[in-house]
Amino acid sequence: MSIPTQPVPRLDAGSALQTLARRVPYYVPATLAVVVMLVLTVGESTDFLHSGWKLVLVYASPLLLLAMAQTPVVLSGGGGLDLSVGPAAGLVSVVIAAVLVPHQLSVAWFVVASTVLLGAAIGALNGTLVTLVRIPPIIATLATYLVFAGLATQILGAPTGFLPAWMSWFTGTDGPVPNVLWVLVGVGGLWWLLTRTAYGRNLMLVGSNDRAAFTAGVNVTAVRFLAYVVTGIMTGIAGLVLTAVLGGADATVGPTYTLKAVAAVALGGISLAGGRGGLVGATAGAALLFLIQNYLTLTEASSFVLQVAYGIVLIAAIVANGAWDRKRKAR
Repeated sequence: MSIPTQPVPRLDAGSALQTLARRVPYYVPATLAVVVMLVLTVGESTDFLHSGWKLVLVYASPLLLLAMAQTPVVLSGGGGLDLSVGPAAGLVSVVIAAVLVPHQLSVAWFVVASTVLLGAAIGALNGTLVTLVRIPPIIATLATYLVFAGLATQILGAPTGFLPAWMSWFTGTDGPVPNVLWVLVGVGGLWWLLTRTAYGRNLMLVGSNDRAAFTAGVNVTAVRFLAYVVTGIMTGIAGLVLTAVLGGADATVGPTYTLKAVAAVALGGISLAGGRGGLVGATAGAALLFLIQNYLTLTEASSFVLQVAYGIVLIAAIVANGAWDRKRKAR
């Protein structure tokens, strides 16, 4: 008499990867890579554990903030992307150092308020071009990239380094951690609160499926417009911190951050199609990118190698990001 047996299920590698992609948080790969780079950095320079990490955090803070700033528009979907974040932060920095300070308008509250308002205005301009004029995001923000870079160069022809004393707080350390960490935590905390609102939920819904969101009664245009405004505000804060890190302003520095911010978002596992991700991934991606740069500098690699590394990392991040998305969406 034969005993019936249950068929043994076959292990399918594709199904296993799909399940893994759906269950593992989007920011885990970038976070693990950051840990690896930290270990490599410590192996190359033991001073990193004592005081080196504080200096690295200070110098990385503008990139971390600009990666955060890139996140809302990417999450909004529809090809959302802001190529102007670098020049916009540079323009904010130039306005602080070349307009506000020389005209005795350097009181802390006024400078902070001005940078936030200028950032919001920049975001509103980009949002108008994308959501109301209906220009594709990459074209609209490339145009404003050129406008902001040109304005910054026109306002400030040569670098300047005179700043009010209170701005040194951003690069100082009043406790066990650098002060700029509290800026990063503050921005992250405000974003966390925003994601708990109806707008935060609508942003993810629009990014995931704008047609379904529209059918459900969500104002897709307003959601995406506000995403650009939020991006602009974060960019303004990044410009303020950039000014403090530079110890002044340089019109040529801002544009160098744009590609790095885009790469950081992709590295952080945020879906470039929209609807998946957050500031944790953006921060991890930016940290990874800066640590790679720092490690290559420690090993005395040439600037050519550094640029090639940036390009390879960007390509790898976009390819991996797309593959991860396809695995998540597969059924």
